[in-house]
Order: sequence, then C-alpha cells, then structure tokens
Amino acid sequence: MNLQYLLQTAKQLRQPSAPAGVEFVASQDSLAEELNRRMSARPDLEKLIGAGNLAMMQDNSRNFCRFMGAMFRSYEPEVLAQTALWVFRAYRSHGFKTTYWPANLDTFVEIARDRLAPAAFDEIYPFFQWLIVNIPTFVTISDGQLADTVPPEPSHGTGKQP
Repeated sequence: MNLQYLLQTAKQLRQPSAPAGVEFVASQDSLAEELNRRMSARPDLEKLIGAGNLAMMQDNSRNFCRFMGAMFRSYEPEVLAQTALWVFRAYRSHGFKTTYWPANLDTFVEIARDRLAPAAFDEIYPFFQWLIVNIPTFVTISDGQLADTVPPEPSHGTGKQP
C-alpha cells in the first residue's frame, strides 16, 4: 500500500455535518486534556513515546484535536493523508514508537465516544477508523521516507589524508 492508496481511501471519507463539526470543535480542548490525562497515566508511556517526550506528546494531543477539528470544518483528503505521514516521520524521528499510535487513537476514540453525542460521534468516527486502519501503511511509507533522510555512512577509504 502506498500514498495513492491512502489518497484513494481518504477520498471516500465524507465531511461531517456542520453540527457534528461544531460539536467536535467545541469539545476539542477537553478531549485533548482527557487524552493527555489517560496517556500520561499509562505505565508503558515511556516505551511508547521515548524518554523525555511527555511535553511533545501533550502538544501532539492538542494539535491533533485542532487539526481534526479543522478537517471536520473543511475536509481535504490530501491534507489528511500528508499530515498523517508527516506526523509519523516527525514524531518517530524524536523517539516515538509505532505502537504509540494504536494506543493513542484507541484511547481517543473511547473518549470521543463517551463525550460526544452519538450522532456526532457516528459522523466523525470514520476518520479515526481510517487513521487506525492505515497505521501499517503510515509506518511503511514513513519508514521509506525516514530512510531517505538518513545520511550515508562515512566512507573509510584507505585512511590516507588528501
């Protein structure tokens, strides 16, 4: 699966109704706060995000909710796919493990299901389901992108000075 697959499947998502988007945006700060509370309480948190990355994770939760709120107001499939790939590259380069995203997204879905009206949740859930289902694809694509940014090993040559 590749970027074309991500774009094709992202185009199948339908922008939530205005009331669902408004409800999500009105709740996004409290959703992010609760996500941070629950994730911070995990005994395996450091294994998921790496040492010293708590503030980065907390910022990610707030930015994630704001971003999704923007998507629910004006959905752009390519922006969703490209941003998800950017997040995987950026956060993995800071020590986040690929196991972070299933834990984070599953926790977020539980919170949203509890805090949003059922009709609003039903309209936004497909976006989170798309993110969850595509975690392996994000990993595969970002693996390639991260490998392309790793500098080559220095050549050892003959050891003679130029």
